[in-house]
Amino acid sequence: MTKTKTPVLSEAPLEVQLAVELILLLEQQDLPPNTVLAALEIVQRDFKKKAQSDFHTRLSKTPAETD
Repeated sequence: MTKTKTPVLSEAPLEVQLAVELILLLEQQDLPPNTVLAALEIVQRDFKKKAQSDFHTRLSKTPAETD
């Protein structure tokens, strides 16, 4: 029999670690799945706006400001 190495969460990419933590947190709340999905859509919109704002802020900085 061949043994396969079980991946360790701490070695996973940061986004995978965060996703696992969020899943565990949300499952502990025992909320209806549709409520969780609706909340996650709100969170996703919020973070997309933040990412876009951060991107535009970085673009508007002069090279001296980024050093």
